[in-house]
Amino acid sequence: MPSIALTIQAAPAAACTPELAKQPWSFDTVPGYGPGSSMGDVIPAGAPRQGGLPAEYQRATTEELHERIRAAKAALGDRVVILGHFYQRDEIVQHADFLGDSFQLANAAQTVPNAETIVFCGVHFMAETADILAQQHQRVILPNLAAGCSMADMADSDSVEECWEQLEALYGTEPDAEGRAPIIPVTYMNSSAALKAFCGRHGGIVCTSSNAETVLEWAFERGQRVLFFPDQHLGRNTAKKMGVPLERMPMWNPRGPLGGNTAEQLLDARVVLWHGFCSVHKRFTVEQVERARAEHPGVRVIVHPECPMAVVDAADEAGSTDYIRRAVAAATEPTTFAIGTEVNMVNRLAAEFPQHEIFCLDPVVCPCSTMYRIHPGYLAWVLEGLVNGETHNVIEVPDAVAADARVALERMLASRPAGSVPAPAAPHGA
Repeated sequence: MPSIALTIQAAPAAACTPELAKQPWSFDTVPGYGPGSSMGDVIPAGAPRQGGLPAEYQRATTEELHERIRAAKAALGDRVVILGHFYQRDEIVQHADFLGDSFQLANAAQTVPNAETIVFCGVHFMAETADILAQQHQRVILPNLAAGCSMADMADSDSVEECWEQLEALYGTEPDAEGRAPIIPVTYMNSSAALKAFCGRHGGIVCTSSNAETVLEWAFERGQRVLFFPDQHLGRNTAKKMGVPLERMPMWNPRGPLGGNTAEQLLDARVVLWHGFCSVHKRFTVEQVERARAEHPGVRVIVHPECPMAVVDAADEAGSTDYIRRAVAAATEPTTFAIGTEVNMVNRLAAEFPQHEIFCLDPVVCPCSTMYRIHPGYLAWVLEGLVNGETHNVIEVPDAVAADARVALERMLASRPAGSVPAPAAPHGA
């Protein structure tokens, strides 16, 4: 049998590797994030890597792991709470106390004051956010430190600082007659704590896909322009929906002077987009939408706004993971849904709402390979460690970074669409 490394190297772009679902610890020594849609993404130098998982957890059967997780949760009681993202595998979701998208789980992290430990079944930037928003006595654990985010890694602190220096040199720093700053930074939740802190220091804000339009409205009230990072697609789709012309949304490529733009293009800009994207959502295509319509007349196509603009334009609707879930739940008549987002969530919706026909736009789409790093073996390991007085994989944001990041995050949490109250993370659990 070929080695894991050779299997990954030889795999075609559209293929998924089944080993991902079984033994994510096998990929800790492989360059990149492992199999899945982002298998070609290279882990940046200094990114967290997970140490070895004790052999007893690697050898345990799935049912044995579930029994150990349930027993550990029972022993820990209210001292621990498990937060699970919609994109997590079903084997993890069944143990989550709260299930939601990144906005909902950020709120949930503030609503569990009795818990001593928050176990975040998601990816690294989410655990950082939970640590920033949690109370002083609480600690946050990420079951697998290798659960990163390729999009978040596409914008690093040095590159963003260099971009900001160039933009300030071009725009100046003085407000206009209406008191608006030359430019306001907006970072997507899918970014490091350091970049959230950058926004906090420079009068900026964090957004999620749930409130991106409201956040951009907030930023335009305070700034003449917006620097939006790291996801170009969410920024472009949201600003376009708000009426910003495409020619006023230049892309910033950190590898070139002025991001590869002319001074005139940047002076005319309303939104400067960072050259980043989600490896999963980038896979969806207009051809997939057209095929779904041809094969399923009357199909309702809903995609995530991290998809490319042409895909969003071709779909019937675009919205966050929570929006997608609520849209399916609200359908009163049997409906065929083609959904463009991470396949774990799509499959879960299909099982939860059998009255509808629900399928993923991409028939061979891979799961988010970094979300899939959270395996029941790692969850059992960290929970049993807590029972035994041992704490593994604590995520701790330095105080100086956390203070500035909290400013930007609190602005985000206060930015809710007018007349709406976002659904909280749903209580969940076995």
